[in-house]
Amino acid sequence: MGKSRTRLLAAGGIILCLAAFYFGYGTGSRWVDFCFRLLTFTLFIALIWLAAGDRVKGFLNGRSERIAAELANLEKAKVQASRRLKEVEAKIVNLDKERQALLIAYKAQGEALKSEIIVKAEKNARQIIAQAKLTAQNEVDKAMQDMRSEIAEEIFSTAESLLRKKLDGQAHEKLMDKSLSKVVLN
Repeated sequence: MGKSRTRLLAAGGIILCLAAFYFGYGTGSRWVDFCFRLLTFTLFIALIWLAAGDRVKGFLNGRSERIAAELANLEKAKVQASRRLKEVEAKIVNLDKERQALLIAYKAQGEALKSEIIVKAEKNARQIIAQAKLTAQNEVDKAMQDMRSEIAEEIFSTAESLLRKKLDGQAHEKLMDKSLSKVVLN
């Protein structure tokens, strides 16, 4: 709006206000008083509208545009949130499947490890049993050797004592000669 129009309205408002005072504003009947008040209020609103109307329109239009843009952004965010929710729900379903697969895999690994441990334990048990048998056989062989040595000593000492009883001096010499002749001949 032009400045001349604003000035014209302002001048008109001032003239009307002065006329109202001049013709007895507030001293007449109630209807006249009401009409002057209504006229004054209308002029006041018109002056404000002329002075700041464009700014108010701009503010209200800008606010409307900002609200529309914000609603559009919120709608986009809603669509994105909905899409993200679907992705998360799909991941949750996949997580359950993955959990089941992991449980099956871990059970299989556990069974394999269990089997491996059992095989190793059986192998170790066989080795221990074989070693125990070998040790027992060695102990038996040693015991038999010790027993043979003791029996040989016993036989030797018994034979020696019997020979001493039966052999006298002549028989002893005769036996010695016989033994020496065998050694010399061989």
